[in-house]
Amino acid sequence: MELVYLYCVSRKEPDFKDSGLLKQHTKDFGVRVYAISHQGLYAVVSEVSEDEFGEEKFKKNLANFEWIKKKASIHEKIIEGVMKESGVIPFKFGTIFNAEDSLKAMLDEHAQDFKVNLKNLEGKEEWGVKIYCDIKRLKAAVIKEEDGILKIDEEINSSLPGKAYFLKKKKEELIKDAASKKINKYGEACFEILKGLSIEARINKLLPKEVTEREDDMVLNSAFLVDKTKVEEFIEATDNLRIKYNGEGFSFDCTGPWPPYNFCQRRLPAAQAGMNTNKKQR
Repeated sequence: MELVYLYCVSRKEPDFKDSGLLKQHTKDFGVRVYAISHQGLYAVVSEVSEDEFGEEKFKKNLANFEWIKKKASIHEKIIEGVMKESGVIPFKFGTIFNAEDSLKAMLDEHAQDFKVNLKNLEGKEEWGVKIYCDIKRLKAAVIKEEDGILKIDEEINSSLPGKAYFLKKKKEELIKDAASKKINKYGEACFEILKGLSIEARINKLLPKEVTEREDDMVLNSAFLVDKTKVEEFIEATDNLRIKYNGEGFSFDCTGPWPPYNFCQRRLPAAQAGMNTNKKQR
């Protein structure tokens, strides 16, 4: 049995014949991408096998990192291909319907919300800015700047071993506290500057090193909805912040444009979470 896999919804019909990017995806990934027209909207979909995306099999595949990596890449690249031609409402990886009629029923229910979302997203792009911190470099900078820490160093050098031990502990706490304050202060300042160049802004959960695969700690994970005419100014502002704070151990990762997951209206259909959480849609 073939299931219907939903990537995104658009107001404009994607040109699959002339879109080299989408044609290449279809060829490379072995999926036929097409659009279902309904309620003045176009749902970009593929047919997928129940052997791979059926409820029980899908749960097992979610434990397979290589499978997820490959399939999620297909998912994102197809959405990005459609984005080159029109605005989209992206759906999460694994959004499945058992038939086109089920998908159309969902579009019937949410058509107005989708149209409002798409109108609000016209002429805008989502950009992500992540800030990382080399904690050792930051602490080294803090030691040079904080008078209280310098005074404790003087006390340590002139104290007996017992007292010096406790002073060193106090010094470590002061450094840790001062570094934390700087992280919060700089993160907030950077977010507010970039927010001022955006239409909307979001702060997302920090990602652990296991996910980022970086040695530095992530200290800000933010997303911005930027008017296309302001993108160049937004990127320039990020570059200026990178230069300003680099000396204290901060680095910036500015990427985009991304599918606007962060800025679609909050009330989206439950099917967005995948077929396993919405049996009615199946």
